[in-house]
Amino acid sequence: MKTLESLSGLSALVKAVETGSFIAASERLGVSASAIGKSVARLENSLGVSLLNRSTRSISLTDEGALFYERARRIVAEIEEAQHELSRVAAKPSGRLRVSLPAIGYRMLMPLLPKFIETYQDIELDLDFSDRLVDVIAEGMDVVVRSGSFNDSQLRVKRLGSYRFKLVAAPAYLARRGTPRSPGELIRHACLRYRFSGSGVLQDWQFTQQAERPLPEQLVFSNLEAQISAAVSGLGLVWVPDFAVAQEVANGSLVSVLDQHVSGGGQFSLLWPGNRHLLPKLRVFIDFLTQHHPLAV
Repeated sequence: MKTLESLSGLSALVKAVETGSFIAASERLGVSASAIGKSVARLENSLGVSLLNRSTRSISLTDEGALFYERARRIVAEIEEAQHELSRVAAKPSGRLRVSLPAIGYRMLMPLLPKFIETYQDIELDLDFSDRLVDVIAEGMDVVVRSGSFNDSQLRVKRLGSYRFKLVAAPAYLARRGTPRSPGELIRHACLRYRFSGSGVLQDWQFTQQAERPLPEQLVFSNLEAQISAAVSGLGLVWVPDFAVAQEVANGSLVSVLDQHVSGGGQFSLLWPGNRHLLPKLRVFIDFLTQHHPLAV
C-alpha cells in the first residue's frame, strides 16, 4: 500500500461517511466527486475488502468498513490536528537564526538589534562577523550579508543598499601634516592601507584621477576596525566605506578630504539558500533589515 495514496483514501473515506455522499465530500476537500470515489476505490483494492455500500442516492459502511472507519477517523483527526499545530508554529517567527556578516558588519547591525530583539523575542540570533568567504550552504548559515556581486544559482539574493568610499583623517593629523589638495599629494602623507586577508592584496584607493606614484604603505591592516581606530588616533589617512565612519565624521573625530576626487563604492546584499523553505524567522529578519537598514534603498 502506498502511504500517500492510502492517506488520501483515508481522508476521502472519512469525509464521504461524515457528509453522506461523494459530492458533499468533494466540496469539503476541494476535489471532484469522481476523485473521491476513485480514492476510496483504490483504498478498497489495496485492503482487499469493500468498505462502502454504494447506491445512486447514498453510501453506507459495510461491516468491514464500519470496523475500519473508526480507526481511519482517528488517524485523519490526528493528521488534521498535526497540520493545524504546524500552521500555528510556522506563523510565529522563532528558533535559532545563524547570520554571517563582514567584520565591520556590527556597525551596520548593532543599532538595529535592540528593536529587532524586542519585536521578535522568540528568535535566537547566532552572529558571525568575519571577512572570510563563508560557504552559506556547507556551513549551515541561514543568511549572510556580503558586498559585491554574486552568481550562484543555489542562493537567493536581495539587495540591501549601496555605499561610497571616503578618505578621512583626524583633525589633529591634518593640523600636523596639512590637508591634501589632490591625490598626487598623498605621496607625502601617512596612508593607512588595508590588506585583504584572503588574498593578501592591498586595497586600491580609487580617485577620479589616479596619483602617478604608488601610495605609501606606512601602516597596513587586515582589520577595518583597527584601521579606523588608527585614523582616529591621528596616525594617518584611511580610505573606507562611508557608513563605517559615519559616526566619527558626525562627531568630528574624523574629517573627510578630497571628496571631489574620491570615487568607488559598492553594495551590500542578503544571501540565503534558495533550496530551503523561507521560514518565518528568516523572512522577518530579511524584511526587517531591508526596511530599517540605513543603506536600504
